[in-house]
Amino acid sequence: MKKALMATGLAMAMFTSMGANAADYMIDTKGAHASINFKVSHLGYSFIKGRFNKFDGEFSFDSSDVESSQVKVNVDTRSLDSNHAERDKHIRSDDFINASKFNTATFVSNKVTDNGDGQFDIAGDLSLHGVTKPIIINAELIGEGNDPWGNERVGFVGTTRLELADFSIQVMGDSSYVDMELHIEGIKK
Repeated sequence: MKKALMATGLAMAMFTSMGANAADYMIDTKGAHASINFKVSHLGYSFIKGRFNKFDGEFSFDSSDVESSQVKVNVDTRSLDSNHAERDKHIRSDDFINASKFNTATFVSNKVTDNGDGQFDIAGDLSLHGVTKPIIINAELIGEGNDPWGNERVGFVGTTRLELADFSIQVMGDSSYVDMELHIEGIKK
């Protein structure tokens, strides 16, 4: 009996030390403290900037064990907003992202690499336009702590470049890629 109790205690201690300290967070979209933004070249003359207005997600994070982190984000592609209704209608059409058919884009992480000094790479699979491809998001921890309302928060900024052809999205002129900028603030569950 004593050996069984010791084995159980050892197993519990090992589980606790293997990332059980990571906290689970919901992305704060209700408070508008998160955004998913994009920038794409317009025929090589300028850039179009925009965002996705509807998304949700969750992540786990422990600053003392960054590599145990996990991320999952869902984006409603129909919420694409470049501040120009006719252009948005065209980008959402089957000429480009076909939001009526592929109305959700999903990112699920599979590895987080701690690069030190609050910098890390989040590798995972992005499903967009009916295609799933691996991508890497270069991320930075902005800060973490308690807010004035008693919640625990943590915030990040991240960037990645998506090659449109990789996701079977039409390329026009110099618009072969889109740069994504992610501002994510989470509230501990």
